[in-house]
Amino acid sequence: VLACIPVLLSTRQAISTEAAFLLLASLLLTGYMLPRVYLTMKARRRQHRLRLSLPDALDLLVVCVEAGMGLNQAIVRVSEELAGTHPEIADEFKLVNLEIRAGRTRPEALRALGERTGVDDIISLAAMIIQTDRFGTSIARSLRVHSDSLRTERRQRAEEAAAKTTIKLIFPLLFCIFPSLFVTILGPAALHLAKIFGGMAK
Repeated sequence: VLACIPVLLSTRQAISTEAAFLLLASLLLTGYMLPRVYLTMKARRRQHRLRLSLPDALDLLVVCVEAGMGLNQAIVRVSEELAGTHPEIADEFKLVNLEIRAGRTRPEALRALGERTGVDDIISLAAMIIQTDRFGTSIARSLRVHSDSLRTERRQRAEEAAAKTTIKLIFPLLFCIFPSLFVTILGPAALHLAKIFGGMAK
């Protein structure tokens, strides 16, 4: 569609042939790169929302498993409960349940969940559940320990981001705030000095 624009402009002789070729090349590059950039941004936003909603989902999963539900039933319950507040992770858990119902094994469905989302925390959760199933340890205790470690990592990430803000604020201070302060503070003095030196020159 973008490539049609310079063709139409050149046929109507609105622009020269050289300008049409240059415009065609730039629009083709834009049309090639723009969908990839847009999809990458959408994927990162979705991964961020999944990462933020995982602790709540994991806590609810722990409660359901400790209440006596099986893991598959707990996954279904979590997907139903979080459909309104965290629809992304609810859809992912619902898809895991549908894959298990369709005949896929639970380890395969959980591995597919990690590969599909690309979120490190979800990949580690899936690996933990697979290992727990394989060795026969308590799923409720494993989920509880993983939930605590996940919240610790989340707090550490928040502290790291807070520590980086002071460095990130240097550039807005230098280029936006300090110049306006200098103009406000030194501007009247500079005008006054200009009047004094102007009078002396006369």
